[in-house]
Amino acid sequence: MAQERIEAEINSLMAWLPDPAHLSTEERRGIIARYSAVLEGNFIYWMTGTYLAVRSPKAKAIIIDNLTEEVKDNHPGMLRRFTLAAHAAPSDLDRSLVDRDLQNVREFMGKQSTLDVVLMMAFFEGFICKFMAYLADLAAKSGSSEMVYTDVHGVCDIAHSQGLFSAFDAEVAMVKNAPPVEKLFGGVKLLRTLIETIIRPQ
Repeated sequence: MAQERIEAEINSLMAWLPDPAHLSTEERRGIIARYSAVLEGNFIYWMTGTYLAVRSPKAKAIIIDNLTEEVKDNHPGMLRRFTLAAHAAPSDLDRSLVDRDLQNVREFMGKQSTLDVVLMMAFFEGFICKFMAYLADLAAKSGSSEMVYTDVHGVCDIAHSQGLFSAFDAEVAMVKNAPPVEKLFGGVKLLRTLIETIIRPQ
């Protein structure tokens, strides 16, 4: 049930994305820059927060594996190389455009609401693996051929997303009266708003 709801949310978001062929050079640059501004310094932080929030040994083991891969393979460095090759280094303006929604996600993570947090990260990992082809298209249209970041995450985040659904199930099993799934989408909604700002800032 939770996985079906998350997948529907991801599909809805993917369908909302603008056609890269209809974007200007600056619009393509801005999406990559804002994505990089959010992900490079926050993904490992969010996943660490998720590790701190979970209680079951199974969930902790799944998240540690994810974090170990992120750190050992220097995924922030992969993203930085991808971003620079696409001539999309984030500017102060790019960072300011996402800051309010980014802080909302950080504050939510700080509440350590276990089930909400795990679902939020399962949503994010699932979105990223589908978003990678779109992101690579933006970069290619900007003249880049540096696609290590998008190639790696288009594959590994499938397993990461499935792992987080398993972590969610392990955490639900520890709760006597878990709320219905629709009550656990607070983090998903905040993260979706942040992604929408990355794509189309107001």
